[in-house]
Amino acid sequence: MEIANPHPDHHPLHTVQKERAIIFILAALQFLHILDFVIMMPLGPVFMESFHIGSAQFGFLVSAYTFSAGIFGFIGAFFLDRFDRKHALLTVYAGFALGTLLCAFAPTYNTFLTARIIAGGFGGVIGALVLSIIGDIIPIFRRGVATGVVMSAFSVASVIGVPAGLYFANQYGWHFPFLALAILSFLLLPIAAKVLPRIRIHLDQRMEGDKKWDAIRLVFTRKSHYRSFAFMVALMFGGFTIIPFLSPYLVSNVGLTKEELPYIYFFGGLFTFFTSRIIGKLSDKYGKYPVYAVLGILSVIPVSLITSIGKTSLPLVVTLTTVFMIIVSGRMVPAFAMVTSTVEPKIRGSFMSINSSIQQIASGAASFISGLILTQEMDGTLTNFEYVGMLSVFSLLFSVYLASKIKVAEVKSLDSK
Repeated sequence: MEIANPHPDHHPLHTVQKERAIIFILAALQFLHILDFVIMMPLGPVFMESFHIGSAQFGFLVSAYTFSAGIFGFIGAFFLDRFDRKHALLTVYAGFALGTLLCAFAPTYNTFLTARIIAGGFGGVIGALVLSIIGDIIPIFRRGVATGVVMSAFSVASVIGVPAGLYFANQYGWHFPFLALAILSFLLLPIAAKVLPRIRIHLDQRMEGDKKWDAIRLVFTRKSHYRSFAFMVALMFGGFTIIPFLSPYLVSNVGLTKEELPYIYFFGGLFTFFTSRIIGKLSDKYGKYPVYAVLGILSVIPVSLITSIGKTSLPLVVTLTTVFMIIVSGRMVPAFAMVTSTVEPKIRGSFMSINSSIQQIASGAASFISGLILTQEMDGTLTNFEYVGMLSVFSLLFSVYLASKIKVAEVKSLDSK
């Protein structure tokens, strides 16, 4: 299998071991990027207390990152397919690491908000590039597994990163987790530079007469792409109406303490670490859409329960939230495998960047709308969470319908002869 046509500067993947090393590095980059975002969720009560803000302001703090990621992801779509994937990924990752470092030293709500916008601006392009690389170098019959491995970064972030982040935040303040993330991100950059090959297949497939903005034109003029975009909006609303406010709700309404929150993310992440890979294999075996449809419909159950529970024991809450994470996050594996396969390599970077931009804006909009629906009472409890749950259920079921309209447009496998 080759990354591109023979060229002295290209690095062919001669072995499965090399492919695995690349996937591991992509998963590591994705891990730190995702952790920077998901650490915000369990720290919700801490930020609300430290900055003296309500649910709406916290919702804006979360959505500002995603809105910025969406806007800059859209801008990036005009340029991503003009550069080597490796160089593009390393450049935006350096910017993301710098933005996270600024978060660590932000003294106030406004400065922290600004730093989150900067981090989001670079971070929004990372996911698109990672998925584009998978789409470029992994043939479709292994793409579900590869996507599952990279998507398991969310699980690892939940198992290791979130509990560790909460612990250090409780011990040393909320600044510390962001400082640690920034340092780890800068340390990973030279390793990624060494392991990742130059990836230029999208450049080599361009015809000599292709115009500069042909990729963008093709992305926006194909009707099939709009089905993927609509699906992405519903996909994000299905989860991100709930996820940002899960920790504040569990603390204020269900009766968990801040010290008990790590259990939620540890067990949820531990199980999803394994189930995401299983889901990836099932997607390759039985088809991406059938697996997504089953998970999408099943997810209605934990969403309905988790948004309506009152005072509940810790073991029951952990069980419910673990099932929620397994199914709701598990949808992402077949979903992204489907979306990645709807476009040919030469415009994949631009398409995935636009798609990622829509994903980020949709998740930010979901968080923002949920923050407006929720009301914080004088005693700190959150009301109207069941209405947020209804919005999530509608989005989940609608996403199953939209997924059925997505058509895979797979080109010839890169490792086929």
